[in-house]
Order: sequence, then structure tokens, then C-alpha cells
Amino acid sequence: MPISPAEPGPAAGHDIVVLGAGPAGLAAAVAAAARGARVALVDAGPRPGGQYWRHRAGDDGAAHHDWDRFRRLRDGLDAHRDLLDHRSGHTVWHVERTGTGFTVHTLHAGRPYEIRGRTVVVATGAYDRQLPFPGWTTPGVFTAGAVQALLKGQGVVAGRRIAVAGTGPFLLPVAAGLADAGAEVVGVFEAGRPLAFGRRPFTVVRNAAKLAEGAGYLRTLARHRIPYRTRTTVVAAHGTDSVTGVTVARLDAGWRILPGSARTLDCDTVAVGYGFTPQTELAVQLGCAMERDGDGSLVARVDSRQRSSVDGVYAAGEACGVGGARLSLIEGELAGLHAAWATTSTPPDRRRVARLLRRRAVQRSFAAALHRAYPVPGGWRTWLEEDTVVCRCEEVDVAAVRRAVTELGATDPRTVKLCARPGMGLCQGRVCGYATAGLVAEADGREVTADDLRGMAGRPIAQPLPLGVLAAGADEAGAEA
Repeated sequence: MPISPAEPGPAAGHDIVVLGAGPAGLAAAVAAAARGARVALVDAGPRPGGQYWRHRAGDDGAAHHDWDRFRRLRDGLDAHRDLLDHRSGHTVWHVERTGTGFTVHTLHAGRPYEIRGRTVVVATGAYDRQLPFPGWTTPGVFTAGAVQALLKGQGVVAGRRIAVAGTGPFLLPVAAGLADAGAEVVGVFEAGRPLAFGRRPFTVVRNAAKLAEGAGYLRTLARHRIPYRTRTTVVAAHGTDSVTGVTVARLDAGWRILPGSARTLDCDTVAVGYGFTPQTELAVQLGCAMERDGDGSLVARVDSRQRSSVDGVYAAGEACGVGGARLSLIEGELAGLHAAWATTSTPPDRRRVARLLRRRAVQRSFAAALHRAYPVPGGWRTWLEEDTVVCRCEEVDVAAVRRAVTELGATDPRTVKLCARPGMGLCQGRVCGYATAGLVAEADGREVTADDLRGMAGRPIAQPLPLGVLAAGADEAGAEA
């Protein structure tokens, strides 16, 4: 039956709709429900936890950090069941303002649903940032996050002989987890120079627990005799039907290959990650003010209450800047407390908020230091051949992107998308967006801007869905339970 537009006040369904059930979303939902707000927690996954706490049914948490915190949050979902509606398996494809609230459009088991709320918390997390290189579309090349997800979510080791490459501290737990699961890790190839982090001793001391965690991973690598090479990365993958080996090379400070440093290693799998890209499609869709963060990512701008520039929209976690699970938990709780205040008129405890803000400042300082220690210089573009694929979905190569600028007059990624189709496939630019923006800016003789990234992230439909759902409209949409 047709669904009428959301009405103001209680008829709008929920006080708060939280988008994402990772650390930020869980913290926001539980904090808000504890203050008496009616909350819908919406997530595509079958179980709460997001990528950070991805797990199998019956998982004892032995392979996870901060598992006790996750169990407390999961218990909080049950404890507030009268107010908190967890919608697992719901993929959010559009959010719009309706009346005095918002309507969240989801797809669940092939059926469309509309979930209504007076406010929205965007806690959509992030995904692996990828850089193209010759052979990166060969079967057996995975993102580092995908390899870890297979291991944590299904107990599956991606290969037998695995090269781990890219930049950032995330490479360490990926390699350590693979080694402990029985894989032969032929090396961890870190393109940056992590020792640069030591130039900020005050930040290091204030986050000693994270350094201890990293040291634990390094001990695991040493125990398994896994080489760890800095200023080195995989610059090509070899093989036809599957990966048979990789070329690794030393890099200078700008990430250009040092002559004579390339060598070939045998392996059947490659796990590659160059940090993370915040998932900001819904924030852009809602019209939130966006900016470039210290790592070059597009993020939502928020205030001390985690409010975005759009009235009624809060953001927390990686959508505000990649900073790890602990920062996400803090921001999620702040967002939940203040969204509850806005909808139930129940003010949060001032001392609790003050402590959270102090902890947020410490964690953001650490995140900023990591961004400076693990930059992604533009030299990666010199690894590419003209026929290197940039957009895997549409099979668009480097030459096509550059021609769109030099021959067709395109000066921004959105126009290049229209001319050459990068970002027009199933992933909608999530995989190729960062690389496309970099190549377009280089061909146009300038630096990447926030508008470049916004052009790749802005889309009216955030996730793939059947055309029949759009054709049917609201007449066949499922009302809230």
C-alpha cells in the first residue's frame, strides 16, 4: 500500500536513524537509547560490528581488539530493545528530508523499505583506498581489508603465499593475522617511512596503547620471519588467470621508483591497501558541508556535538575523518547523546561530554600525526602504463582518462566520468574515484581539490538496486514495523 509522507513529531517513526552499525554507529545508537530516544540502527551486515568487529556466529573474539567493548555495546542493543530497533541486512540507497524529519530508503531481501526519523546519524565507516598498478586487476589481487574480512568473517585465508603492500599501520594486523592463520607471508612492503611518526613524541606518549598494539604485530612478523621493508611496494602483479608473482621496488620520498631496485617475488595472492576512504555518499547526498582531511580524503565537517552543516544530520566515525575505532566510539557516543538531546530534550551529563571531548582531541591528534607519517605522494602515477586499467567496472585505462582532459577538454573528474566512463560501473567510483581524481588533476596541471572528490562521491543512488524498485516507487515500499 502507498506510504504517506513522514509527519512531524511522534508519527515520524523514530527519533533517530543511525546509518551504520560499526563502532561509531553502535556507540551512537546505544547512547541515544539510554537517554530515552527511539532509535533505528540500520546496517547492511548480518551482524553488528562493522568492518572492525566483523565476526562469525559464535566468535569468541580472540582475534579481535577491544572485544569486551563490543560485547558491552551488543548487550546494550538487547538492554534497550524497547527503544532500539536494529535493522540488519538493510542496504541504504537514498536518504531525503520529508516533512520535519528524514526518510531513509533501504533494500532488504530484495524488498524496498522506508525508515523514518526526526534526525539522522551518518556513521557509514570507510573502505580501502586503492591505487592502480599494472596487473592489479589480475585474480588474486585483493584489498587488504578484503583479505582481513575473509579471515575474520568466514575464517578463510585468501591464499598460500601472500605479499602485503601499501602504506599505513593497517598492513601490520593484516599480515600478522594471515601468518597466524597459516599463510606464508612473503613480505610486508610499506611504501612510506613510519619512523616519521617519532618526530611527534608528545602525541606518541599520549597514545602508548596503540604503539604497544603495533609492537605486538611486529613481534608476530618477527616470530614468523616475515620481512618488513619500508619505502618499498608492489608496483606490478604478474599472471593471466591468477597471480603468479609481483614486482616490488624501492621508492624515493615522492614515491618514484628508484632505478635498478625492482625485483620479482613468487606469490599467489597480493593484499594491497593505501589507507582508507571515508564512505561519504550519504553525507554528500544530504547536502552536508564537506572538506579535505589531512590524508586527502573528503570528509563531513562537524562541530563539537558532531552536528553537520545540515539541521538534524549528525556524523560520526570515519565519515568525519579516518582515525580508528577508538575515535569512532567517542564520536559515536557524542553524536548519540546530542541527537537524543535534540529529539527528547534530555541533556547529556556535562562532565561526561567534557571527558569525551578531551579524549576526542587526543585521538584526533593521533590521527593527524598518522596522516602526516603515512602520506600518499603523487609519484604512484609514474608506476602506471598507458594501458593500465583505472576503472575496473568499465575497463577504462590511464590513456582514456588523460585523453578526456587533453583532447576533450574535461577539467574535473565528473566531466571525465561523462566522457570516458570511469566511476560509471557497479562500484560507482568507490574503487577508482581517488585514482581518477589524481590523474585528472595531474593532466590538468593542478592539485586535487575537495570539489574533485565530491564530484566522484555525489550520486542520488548510494548503492546498486534493481530498476524495478525505482519504477515501483513508494507504492510497493515496505512500511516500518
